[in-house]
Amino acid sequence: MALKNRISSLLLYAALFIGALVSLFPFYWAVIASTNESGKVFAKPPVLLPGSKFIENVVNLNESIQIGRVMFNSLFVVIVFTALSLTICTMAGYAFAKFRFKGRDALFTTFLLSMMVPFHALIIPLFKMMAALDWLNTYQALILPNLAYPFAIFLMRQNMLAVPDAIMEAGRIDGVSEWGLFTRIILPSMKPALAATAIFLFMYQWNNFLWPLVAASTKDMYTLPVALSTLFGLSRIDYGQVMAGVTLATGPIIVFFLLLQRHFISGMLGTAVKE
Repeated sequence: MALKNRISSLLLYAALFIGALVSLFPFYWAVIASTNESGKVFAKPPVLLPGSKFIENVVNLNESIQIGRVMFNSLFVVIVFTALSLTICTMAGYAFAKFRFKGRDALFTTFLLSMMVPFHALIIPLFKMMAALDWLNTYQALILPNLAYPFAIFLMRQNMLAVPDAIMEAGRIDGVSEWGLFTRIILPSMKPALAATAIFLFMYQWNNFLWPLVAASTKDMYTLPVALSTLFGLSRIDYGQVMAGVTLATGPIIVFFLLLQRHFISGMLGTAVKE
């Protein structure tokens, strides 16, 4: 029996190792391609060893899309968006989970149903709204839409359902204000959920392409996905530049995830809580 369990464990670890290799290979290939010249990117057999062209590719990339400005735009937009959206969605989730008010369930259902509406259907009215406010080609237009993100509200609400109402009632009896309950009792117990939601919001905004493409009309306001798309023209494509840009674009996501990874799984598991 022990031998059977050992063999099962060995097969499981082998399958996980193979799965990890398959998952990581595209990123590894992108990093290797960013260190080689464009002609070697799709060479047969593929080049799997690093070259010496990374700095040259980054310099050429900077000449093409002003990578410093583009990275600043993306980081500024995603950091401000994540902070504001996390604040709004956390407070909304707290209200939906712990407050009793007329129409609460109907309003929450409306939020969930709004996730079924494709963003493409909202682009024209959203564009007209930004134009009326004279916010096109500004950071406000890139940041403010979708701050109250329905899935993030759902995620926080489900996690807050796990907090016993008795704890909050005890706090109220002791004279703690509602804001005090939220900041001193609820938030400290929500660190895993906050981390999971922050990762989701960060990745959503970092990879957002369609709306920044519509809202930003000049190169000095482009975010990284939009700027990288301009490298694909009708003439020759320098894939060394493209892969260097992809490598730089992936780095912040990996760093942000590694910083919060220990909270991520437990935060996601909190969504399994039922009323």
